[in-house]
Amino acid sequence: MTRVSCSLVSSSSKKSHQEVLDRYRPALAFYENTYRAIHQNPELSLQEEVTSSIAAKHLKHLGYSVHEHIGGFGLIGILRNGNGPTVLLRADMDALPVLEQTGLDYASKKTMKDANGNQVPVMHACGHDVHVSCLMAAAELLYAARSEWAGTLVCLFQPAEELVAGAQAMVDDGLYTKYGLVKPDIVLGQHVFCLHKAGVVALRPGPILAAVDGLKIRVYGKGGHGSMPSSCIDPIVIASHLVVRLQTIVSRELEPGKIGVVTCGKFQAGTASNIIPDYADLELTVRSFDTKVQEQLLDSIARIARAECDAGRCPQAPEITNIAHAPATVNSDSESKVLKASFVKYFQGNATSMDPLSGSEDFSILARAINRPYIFWGLGGCEPVKWDEAKKNGNIGEIPGNHSAEFAPVIEPTLRTGTDALALAALTFLG
Repeated sequence: MTRVSCSLVSSSSKKSHQEVLDRYRPALAFYENTYRAIHQNPELSLQEEVTSSIAAKHLKHLGYSVHEHIGGFGLIGILRNGNGPTVLLRADMDALPVLEQTGLDYASKKTMKDANGNQVPVMHACGHDVHVSCLMAAAELLYAARSEWAGTLVCLFQPAEELVAGAQAMVDDGLYTKYGLVKPDIVLGQHVFCLHKAGVVALRPGPILAAVDGLKIRVYGKGGHGSMPSSCIDPIVIASHLVVRLQTIVSRELEPGKIGVVTCGKFQAGTASNIIPDYADLELTVRSFDTKVQEQLLDSIARIARAECDAGRCPQAPEITNIAHAPATVNSDSESKVLKASFVKYFQGNATSMDPLSGSEDFSILARAINRPYIFWGLGGCEPVKWDEAKKNGNIGEIPGNHSAEFAPVIEPTLRTGTDALALAALTFLG
């Protein structure tokens, strides 16, 4: 894997990173209002038209060379500033089909049609509104600070992260071939979490997020009248046994110390209470950090699905389709240590480490596609007093987290910290 030369890491700027950030950080009131506006107007994956246009308009106004509609509503802003390394900063834009219950005065009340044509509530329940706002602010800071660094800065706004599809879509649509973009020397990104309090950045070398596979399993039966089950083959009963049996893979098949998750999050079958349907559909999310564990989980799911269908006398084998995939996020070791030193120097006690999470991201695809190092860190979002009280009482796990209808990162100091972290990371690796 290509490594960023240590000579590129040592800043040649006349000022310290602290001085650069303090001098060039823009007034954040504009970005706080931008955050509220984006939060009130979330957009589902592959429908991020307005959010994308907000980011594009902002980058154009600043003076970036902007290229839109990459892999859908993805876009990049390129700022060339002399000879030096190329650094890519990434933010994702899409929201989730969740009915917001935060009680915020800027809470989303929006609905949209999903990919299946269903009208659903939409919420920024994973903090991508924070990511967009922070990158917009960091773009202004780094543009204003052009005299303090040399190289090329790329600000990338990605669609469809929640489908773990947007990064690959941008790569496949010519991200690194169509726009005269020098392949980045390093790819950088962050994600807001409420398991850390606002003002904190959390970074660790090595594994940080799990690989994900999304599976759809169709269990076939023989439909008929609900009053005559003996003349039918009930796929709902068979699929129910399958859901329960799948839970034994992690508890009974994985070696102690190995990490894996198998969750059935969607179970759909039938149209009426008195009709046994012809099939039942399950959708699973499968998480792992290790390739061998990933293979074991997928093999076991297929084996159990076939066995349950055999036991239930299904007329045909189950249909198993992989509907999503993203690799594990494994931070580049040496570059992460360099950035961690920058974070510690700047954020001091608010720079910490974090344990690997079983959540997943497609962020690393942006770097893996061109064999470049990458770093992904956590950004605290929980109101500090609330977090301290939860820690004191031993119930941090009860703070509403990502994908919760009550997920509500506090605006400040989250936005300032996220803006500074992105800008500091870029300055650490630019010339």
